[in-house]
Amino acid sequence: MHRFLIVIEKADGNYSAYSPDLPGCVATGATREEAEKNMYEAIEMHIKGLREDGLPIPESTSFAEYIAVPSV
Repeated sequence: MHRFLIVIEKADGNYSAYSPDLPGCVATGATREEAEKNMYEAIEMHIKGLREDGLPIPESTSFAEYIAVPSV
């Protein structure tokens, strides 16, 4: 099993998603949940394509943190 960080961002009228560890692998959706579902499917297809081409599946090296900053 592979695990990849995905970033979901609110855009103009929809949501977009990408994975820093899988350049070029992106998805969109009308809702956050739809973007996440579409990104899951995009990652599955991306990995399948890498395997078919005999290329290695990248290791996940990205992580995310929230940092609290006091209001000024």
